[in-house]
Amino acid sequence: MARPGSGDGGFVRVLGRLDVVAIAFGAMIGFGWIVLTGGFLEDAGSLGAALAFVLGGVVVGLVGLTYAELVSAMPEAGGEHNYALRALGARPAFITSWTLVLGYVSVVAFEAVALPQTLLYLVPELPVGRMWSIAGYDVYASWVAVGVAGAVIITVLNYVGVRPAAVFQTIAVLFLLAVGVLLTVGSVTGGSAANLEPLFSGGVSGVLLVLVATPFLFVGFDVIPQSAGEINLPPRRIGTLLVISVGLAVAWYVMIMVTVGSGLAHGRRADAELPTADAMSALWGSPAMGTVLVLGGIAGILTSWNGFMLGASRLLFAMASSGMLPRWFGRIHPRFGTPANAVLFIGALSVLAPLFGRQMLVWLVDAGSLSIIVAYLLVALSFLALRRREPSMPRPFRVRAGRTTGVLAVLLSLGTGVLFLPGMPAELIWPAEWIIVGAWWLAGVALVLRVPRVRPGADAEHRLAEQVRSRS
Repeated sequence: MARPGSGDGGFVRVLGRLDVVAIAFGAMIGFGWIVLTGGFLEDAGSLGAALAFVLGGVVVGLVGLTYAELVSAMPEAGGEHNYALRALGARPAFITSWTLVLGYVSVVAFEAVALPQTLLYLVPELPVGRMWSIAGYDVYASWVAVGVAGAVIITVLNYVGVRPAAVFQTIAVLFLLAVGVLLTVGSVTGGSAANLEPLFSGGVSGVLLVLVATPFLFVGFDVIPQSAGEINLPPRRIGTLLVISVGLAVAWYVMIMVTVGSGLAHGRRADAELPTADAMSALWGSPAMGTVLVLGGIAGILTSWNGFMLGASRLLFAMASSGMLPRWFGRIHPRFGTPANAVLFIGALSVLAPLFGRQMLVWLVDAGSLSIIVAYLLVALSFLALRRREPSMPRPFRVRAGRTTGVLAVLLSLGTGVLFLPGMPAELIWPAEWIIVGAWWLAGVALVLRVPRVRPGADAEHRLAEQVRSRS
């Protein structure tokens, strides 16, 4: 039985307004803005990269509106899993959840690789004890140790309770925002319009190359639905905060493209190891400010890592609770009130990521982005299906022009997903990225065949649980 004042599944509702914004915004910001910005500016130019993030923000914003309505109507742990189960049935719900788990795990693993890569800027002598080489990059024991240590710390933090994780998230986000203010002030006072050249590079293909990375970078607002069982706010407020979080993230990434572009000329950006940090140093005329920015980047790594550990573990919990995954994933720790085994599983995967070296960063961005887009598509379809099938369902946050918003979210998600296919500008890299996606889906096929065929409906979860019990 759930404890008094608890959310579903025994979770305690302890997250307030600031916690929710910090978790979602921190998850969306992450560290991609540090290690990937130079490549974005080279591919699309300063304004081209900013435009790509605006376009990506439109796609994610429309999807975010569908999420906002759904989370206000069904504020339970598991988010997308619950929406698709009620709207589309059991097996589509499994597909939605399974693709999203890969997206979440890819972000968690990305941060485990990004942390030691970032520390190279502060400690150039960090690589010690060469182990092997993958895709042309050497993997060092000391480098791996840093990533593994970070994975253990984040795992423990999430294991012992959502409240400590939320407090940590808020502190780290506030520091990250302070770094963003310093970068903006530096651009206004010390930036150069001439450095923004070329404004556009690579034409439409350049913008598309950046655009396809935006789902990976913007993912994070959907951590709110995953943790809805632990949020102590009115349902309508939850939906509103989700939309606000998306807007803040779009503004952040556009700001980064413009400020870094104004701080470093085209040639210097191409030669820099971390162009964002070098731009900060140039804007303020002090190498120390580059160090401050890298510390902000580390804060971003930790906020994203923490947010997605929370989201991924709650999603695995929801799948296990409905019988789609082994019940082991659905265990709630009797003392800490967390999905302990799910947290340990995600933590174990993040421990493995640093063993694959720096190139894993690129592979995870692409494989994760495709998975996230598929999940967004299915959520948008769930939104439309519930609008048609259950028009009277209480929706505290109701999207105006709902059908138009849903259709646009579906079409834009489809259009973005197509860009990853062979022959397209952002096709997945063969064989590494296809192996990641393919292996995950082979496991998914084996699991989905075990899921009973349950039709959609308000009682779909109950009927699914009954069928699972009858089989066991």
